[in-house]
Amino acid sequence: MRHGMWTGSALAVLLAVSTAACSSGNEAGPGPDAGPVATGTASSSPSARPDLDAGEELARGIDVPWGLAFLPDGDALIAERDTGRILRLDPGGGEPQQVAEVPGVAAAGEGGLLGLAVSRDFATDELVYAYFTAADDNRIVRFRLGGGEPEVVFSGIAKATYHNGGRIAFGPDGMLYVGTGDAGNTSRSQDPASPAGKILRLTPDGRPAPGNPTAGSPVYSLGHRNVQGLAWNADGRLFATEFGQNDVDEVNLIEPGRNYGWPDVEGEGNTAGDRYTNPLVTWSTREASPSGIAITAGTAYVAALRGERLWVVPLDGDQLGEPSAQLTDRYGRLRTVQVAPDGALWVTTSNTDGRGDLRDGDDRILRFPAR
Repeated sequence: MRHGMWTGSALAVLLAVSTAACSSGNEAGPGPDAGPVATGTASSSPSARPDLDAGEELARGIDVPWGLAFLPDGDALIAERDTGRILRLDPGGGEPQQVAEVPGVAAAGEGGLLGLAVSRDFATDELVYAYFTAADDNRIVRFRLGGGEPEVVFSGIAKATYHNGGRIAFGPDGMLYVGTGDAGNTSRSQDPASPAGKILRLTPDGRPAPGNPTAGSPVYSLGHRNVQGLAWNADGRLFATEFGQNDVDEVNLIEPGRNYGWPDVEGEGNTAGDRYTNPLVTWSTREASPSGIAITAGTAYVAALRGERLWVVPLDGDQLGEPSAQLTDRYGRLRTVQVAPDGALWVTTSNTDGRGDLRDGDDRILRFPAR
């Protein structure tokens, strides 16, 4: 089976504008001491470091927020994993508004509507990209917020109840990077013909990007178990977070053509004569289950699900310094972290995903201004 835009299929997207739900409908315990939903936001500087003591709650009652991407005007798009809805949120205040609902989302377990990315040419093409779990596979579509039919730009990524990957992001080179999981079959991660258990590098049209390690292949790196976060430093180097199995979670420096060892190695281990690449940072799974990663002001921020904290890791070129745990147990499970155009750090909680302890108001969108 061929994978990607050359399948030529398209889906219909239901576009509507409505007020997003303000309550998850779940009975919950006390929420964090974070104050009311913000009606305005503190100023922020793109060159400064996020102030993690100045959190602002921008929205609540979101149903398993997963993907988060920013439009050129600073508004955010938020993907709800289980409903298939995409919400638009103005950080200046107001309720999130539904702007799209992606049909064909088969939400189950860790699958559903996952990563979002905004075209680098959004001002002229108005394109938004979404990674989601469909009936038979995981796939990427793109569509215009203003309406019209979307198209499948990449398909055929193995799906399962667990290990669906899902993070997508445009890199500094203008290519679309995709983190996938092994979908519960570990042999896929070492199979160069399978897009599962990989980081893929695609053109905006969904074709294998020029300059990939193997011409005509979308695979950029292999040997991954379940990639959850992608971020670049100021020098354009790619870092990725990855769920381990029983013992060790990872942050990796991703280099083209490198093999990151799964399933033969979890965490640091035998590189088999440089065949495998060791991670830069590891944690025990109880401390992390690292999902999103964002990089700003010489620092990496890693959202932890099971660990219920935000890991703050200084960057030194291609190396990572000693991590420190912030926001520990304050908001519960943290799923996604992104840097807004104004330098503020946005964080989403993930307590409605079936694995968290619900708090009144979950799930939340949080903002930490940079100053």
